[in-house]
Amino acid sequence: MKRNIFIVFIGLISLSACKKDFLEQTDPNAVTVEQFFTSPNDVLLAVNGVYQSLRSGNNIGEGSNLYTEQRSDNTGINDNQSNAGEPFQFGDFSILPSNTYLKSHWVSLYSTITRCNVITSNIDKVTFPNADLKAQYLAETKFIRALMYFHLVRKWGDIPLVTKQLTSNDEVVANTYRQPQATVYTQIVTDLREALNSNLSNLATGANAGRVSKAAINALLGQVYLTMATTLESGKTENLANANTYLLAAYNMKSFASLATVPYADVFDVTKKTNNPEVIFEIVNLQGNITYASSIAANNQAFGETINSRRAPTGVGGNVTPDLVLDYETGDPRKDFSIKYAADTRVLDWFITKYRDASEAATVNGYGGNNFPLIRFADVILMLAEVNMLQGNDAAAIQYLDMVRARAGVPLYAVARNNAAYTSKYPTLKLAILHERRVELAFENHRWFDLLRNFTAAELVTYFRAKSQANFGNARLSNFTTKDRFYPIPFDEYKLDPSKMYQNPGY
Repeated sequence: MKRNIFIVFIGLISLSACKKDFLEQTDPNAVTVEQFFTSPNDVLLAVNGVYQSLRSGNNIGEGSNLYTEQRSDNTGINDNQSNAGEPFQFGDFSILPSNTYLKSHWVSLYSTITRCNVITSNIDKVTFPNADLKAQYLAETKFIRALMYFHLVRKWGDIPLVTKQLTSNDEVVANTYRQPQATVYTQIVTDLREALNSNLSNLATGANAGRVSKAAINALLGQVYLTMATTLESGKTENLANANTYLLAAYNMKSFASLATVPYADVFDVTKKTNNPEVIFEIVNLQGNITYASSIAANNQAFGETINSRRAPTGVGGNVTPDLVLDYETGDPRKDFSIKYAADTRVLDWFITKYRDASEAATVNGYGGNNFPLIRFADVILMLAEVNMLQGNDAAAIQYLDMVRARAGVPLYAVARNNAAYTSKYPTLKLAILHERRVELAFENHRWFDLLRNFTAAELVTYFRAKSQANFGNARLSNFTTKDRFYPIPFDEYKLDPSKMYQNPGY
């Protein structure tokens, strides 16, 4: 056995019993799994720990745009000092298997899965006076495990799949091998369908904000089926039907009559976040709290600007590609809300303003109260447009598309199609929906996955290389090849067993 085999799933045997040495020494203060799970409250603490792990920028928290948005055509790292660094490799399509940021992301996602597996493997040891409470905790855990695997399978393709607590190095070795995407998707669907068989509320509100709800489960399940329909080789018709079913179930759980009744700016207003009717699943932050505050507003602040935060800016803010700037239609208010041009001579570029908290409560340290949206109703509505378009039901697809356009205050699709500039850029309904998702959901880490759903690897190469290099700065579009459909398996994982942890093509 290789001595460093534990790297594959770092922490997979945390909380579990370790092999005793010849002295039979034990730490009297250590708590084993068997000792920890004794009451429903212990399970709750473990579930809360799973939620906590999502906050990390190495996971899917507000700082995780490196692994999604910067991989797309929306944002990037464009200052000269960063061009030789590892983060620049993501947008430059020059990423190496040895990239330490990529490995950190892999490890963080699997660490969350490990936490979930510890719960599902030990929850039966606890006596619950209320069976519904046990079902609730299991549903939350399985949703998050499914969400983690959904990120992994879309980013790496075939991946190791583990759904139980591993308690020894031998078990880790036995489970360290890549499994086909279809197998991973089957497990994701199983977890989400089982999670639906709980008494979770339709929407998570009030004190439960940020927790899993039935609307979130339905929305994710719909997105999973939509992704399967567009990326797997078989089952397209059935997967599209299921995607429509679950996305519609999520949509019907909304608390508002029309999306137009929820102003776009209100969705991101920290003073209105406790009564935000559009949110489905989000990471909740606490304004002014040094540990649980949001830093996205302050981190996106550019030199010479005060719109985002009271914290003094220290850089150019969140970079926005000119390619995205030019994709906003004339008069689209989402542009002025989401981005701004910084005229400071140290910047002279666009930066992100979608997440703002310049209130006194956030303090000059920039401890913002922005919640980070992971799923919201506009996302679901536009996925319904996408599904209906793929099913050949253009009329329904346009109705969903127009719900979002009407809220934004831009011309409805039938009118927009009469605009030569619009039709030249979006000659098909598919491209119109993809455009709408881009400007509606910018900086919410959806764009890369949207591109993967709508284009094959070869089509994506054509799509990127047809863009203007001038609108991407230092990131080289010519680097993009079919290999960039997936990330490379981190080198430390591949070298453990090159046969079972085989590398993705091109790396």
